[in-house]
Amino acid sequence: MGQITRADALTDVAGLRVGHARVPGDRALSGTTVVLAPEGGAVAAVDVRGGGPGTRDTDALDPRNLVQRVDAVVLTGGSGYGLDAVSGVMAWLEEQGRGFRVGPDPAQVVPVVPAACLFDLGRGGDWRARPDAATGRAAVEDAARTEAGAPVAEGGVGAGTGAVVGALKGGVGSASVVLDSGITVGALAVVNAVGSAVDPLTGVLYGRYFGGRVDYPAAEVHEAAQRRLDEARKETERRSAGFARPPLNTTLAVVATDAELTRAQAQKLAGTAHDGLARAVRPVHLLTDGDTVFALSTGTRPLLTETPEPVFAAHVGATALNEVLAAGADALTRAVVKAVLAAEGFDGPGGAYPAYRDLY
Repeated sequence: MGQITRADALTDVAGLRVGHARVPGDRALSGTTVVLAPEGGAVAAVDVRGGGPGTRDTDALDPRNLVQRVDAVVLTGGSGYGLDAVSGVMAWLEEQGRGFRVGPDPAQVVPVVPAACLFDLGRGGDWRARPDAATGRAAVEDAARTEAGAPVAEGGVGAGTGAVVGALKGGVGSASVVLDSGITVGALAVVNAVGSAVDPLTGVLYGRYFGGRVDYPAAEVHEAAQRRLDEARKETERRSAGFARPPLNTTLAVVATDAELTRAQAQKLAGTAHDGLARAVRPVHLLTDGDTVFALSTGTRPLLTETPEPVFAAHVGATALNEVLAAGADALTRAVVKAVLAAEGFDGPGGAYPAYRDLY
C-alpha cells in the first residue's frame, strides 16, 4: 500500500499546513487546530456519523452546491461555543485576500471555512474556558508560520488539549503514506471519544491490530493498568460533579490527498476514512459522539498517470481511487494510535486522565 512519508503527517500532502492554539488560563483545557489549505483552496467534503455533532458551513461541501473549494478547516474544542474560533480564522484569511470572490475588488472575498467541534467543557476546571476568535486567529497564524512539510505537533495540543478517549487522555495524531503511484494520502485525528482505544482484554491499542506486529503487555502490567484506570475514572467522576456527567465527546479528523479528486470522490474518501476510525476506537459513532471526518484534495497529481482505453476507463479509474480510499482509512487508524501514544496524562480540578504510555 505504499511507504510511510518523511514527516508521517498530514503536511506531507504538499501545500497543507497545520497550526494549533491553546486557550490561556490555569484552569483552561481546550484549544483549536487549523488545517490551512494552499492559496486557491482545496476541494473538500465531509462525512458526519456521530449522533451529537457540532459543525459550521458543512452544507457548503455538498457536491450539489456552489462553492468548489475551501480555504481552511477548523477543528476546535469548546463544544458549540468553540465554533467562535472560526471568525478569527476568517478574519485572517480576509486580510490575506483569500476566499470566495464576491465582488469586483480582489479584497471582496468570503473565506470558506468549514468547522467541527468536540466536547471538552470543564475538563480543566473552568466551564467558561473555551476557544474564541482570538484562539482561531492564533491557530491559523501558527499554521501560516510553519515550513512546507513541517511535522505536526501531536498529543495535547490545539483541539486535542482537553481531549480524552475512554478514561485515558486523548489528543492529536497524524500519519501519511505515499502510494506506489506517487500519490500521497495523509490524516490528522483529534481523538476525543466515548469509546476506548484500548482492548480491555489485552491492553493493546485497537489500531495496533491493523499495523503489523503486536506487542502484548505482560499480564501483571495490564492488570495494574486496569486498576489505575478504574481509580482515575472514579476520581474524575468525583471532581467533575459540578459539570456535565454524561460521556459527551467527539472525534474529529481530516484526511487529505494530492490526488485530483472531484467533490463526489472526496466525499467517498471522507466516508471510507470512518472505517479507519472504527478500527481504532470501540464503540464509535455513538449518540453522544459527533464523529466527523473532512476530506481534502489539493489536486496536484492526476489520479491516473495514463489515459486508459475507453472500454476500461471506469474500471481503471475505480481501481486507482480505491487505493486512495484504502490508504485514507489506514492513515486515520495510525493517526489515532499516534494521538494516544503522544498524549500526556492530566490530573487537575476537572478530572484525572492518565496517559496510555504511563500505564503500559
